[in-house]
Amino acid sequence: MARPRAFDERAVLDAAAAQFRVHGYADTSTEQLCEAAGLRRSSLYNAFKSKDELFVQALGHYAATMRGHQESILTDTSLSGAERIQKLIGAIVGEERAARSEGHAAGCMGVHALMNPDLRARDERIARILERDLRERLDMLEGAIQAGRMDGSIPDGPDAREGALLINALIAGLRVTAQSGVTPEVLHRIALDGLRSLLA
Repeated sequence: MARPRAFDERAVLDAAAAQFRVHGYADTSTEQLCEAAGLRRSSLYNAFKSKDELFVQALGHYAATMRGHQESILTDTSLSGAERIQKLIGAIVGEERAARSEGHAAGCMGVHALMNPDLRARDERIARILERDLRERLDMLEGAIQAGRMDGSIPDGPDAREGALLINALIAGLRVTAQSGVTPEVLHRIALDGLRSLLA
């Protein structure tokens, strides 16, 4: 009979994702992962077999967790469509502000993985996680845009799917720009400028 694990797997995946999202796959060492998770190397590898396997599981967990946070904002019917999008951008900038107070940018596992085609080629599960994540996030963003057009907070304009792609690109750009040391205040102004074509 297998012994039950003496650690919270979800907490380990959270800790691993926190490292991977800031440093990326290649620059996250096993030592960093063990320290962040509070586990010995043997315990980590007994549970997840390899760094690759831990990355795949952490990516799936991270993507689902982030989508859940975004869904709570983008489907909030107490807000107009425009307010939902503005609140989402505010949450992204808020993450960057909190991370900056700790001496780094918040990072994003999805952006790191998308910018590393070798990772996707090495394990098809990574590509599937990213494809599902993108599809579901675009669906939520498109829904918020359509809600905004119905309630009058977002004017008629380009195809709603293209608007969703614009917001998604803006968020990814904010994540990358934050890595260069740009302050949250500037990030927020950049975001508002980027949204102007959609919301004005």
